[in-house]
Amino acid sequence: MNRRSFLGTVGAAAAAGVLAGCPTGSASSGDYDVGMSARKFRPASIEVPPGTTVVWKNTSKQGHTVTAYEGSLPDGAEFWASGDFDSQSAAENGWTSGAEGNLTQNQTFEHTFEVVGTHEYYCIPHEAAGMRGEVVVSEDATTATDE
Repeated sequence: MNRRSFLGTVGAAAAAGVLAGCPTGSASSGDYDVGMSARKFRPASIEVPPGTTVVWKNTSKQGHTVTAYEGSLPDGAEFWASGDFDSQSAAENGWTSGAEGNLTQNQTFEHTFEVVGTHEYYCIPHEAAGMRGEVVVSEDATTATDE
């Protein structure tokens, strides 16, 4: 069983047990690793082994971006962002000039992490509200985890 399917199954089972009969709350359907609520990445931190493709899904009605903090990427890691920009400033300019890189409800973005280290990222329109996250790539990681 792959990691996303396992996490989706575990998350759905936990949500069913805890939220039975409750109309609020949701669990991953197994097709993404990080969800985007109105002002948060969920989970905000995920740990994966090198070579893992992480999938973000906008699970809210707000538009969001996924944008690496270029200055804090591990040595050897290339910049990444929704909208396929070459730099953080290009991603920010794209957002400002026309909401480029925007992920609407249920849209996804994915990136494969090869370089070990902490890859910090944020949502351009919601950074001031604290919408930040990190992907920790570790040789010791066996599954995706959250805090």
